[in-house]
Amino acid sequence: MSVRGPALTERGAALLEQGPGPVRVGLSVNGARRTLDIEPRVSLLDALREHLHLTGAKKGCDQGTCGACTVWVDGRRALACLTLALTCEGREITTVEGLSEDGGLHEMQRAFIAEDAFQCGYCTPGQIMSAVAMVHEGHAGDDEIKEWMSGNICRCAAYPHIRAAIRTARDRM
Repeated sequence: MSVRGPALTERGAALLEQGPGPVRVGLSVNGARRTLDIEPRVSLLDALREHLHLTGAKKGCDQGTCGACTVWVDGRRALACLTLALTCEGREITTVEGLSEDGGLHEMQRAFIAEDAFQCGYCTPGQIMSAVAMVHEGHAGDDEIKEWMSGNICRCAAYPHIRAAIRTARDRM
């Protein structure tokens, strides 16, 4: 049943303003305010990659099971493939591109390189974003790392090196 004319409620009018066509969305990404005209159903991952050209977060499974798209929303880990960009308006989004410290690599990025914690590298940005968040969350004990990183899959099975990199960075952070 469609609602038209005078029967259109205020709520219905608000919904029409949010689609089905493109809507203006203001996002704060890596400290910079960006404005996009996107459809309301666009995922945060697609907004980052296709509209803002930030390609660090990867599209792996596009179902929230591999963790390759991990970013932070307000400092908390988020699967960008399952998050609508529209819901991130007014929140701070951090991608692996925004992780650098004073223009240099973050301690976790340096540790991943030093410990050779990647093979193909496809999952690496999501692994790094999860690892840094996990350390900040206080879940980086030697026995916790495997469990708290279980949402990030590495198809090359570089897990021993990934865990070594996390321990190295944790001890330096």
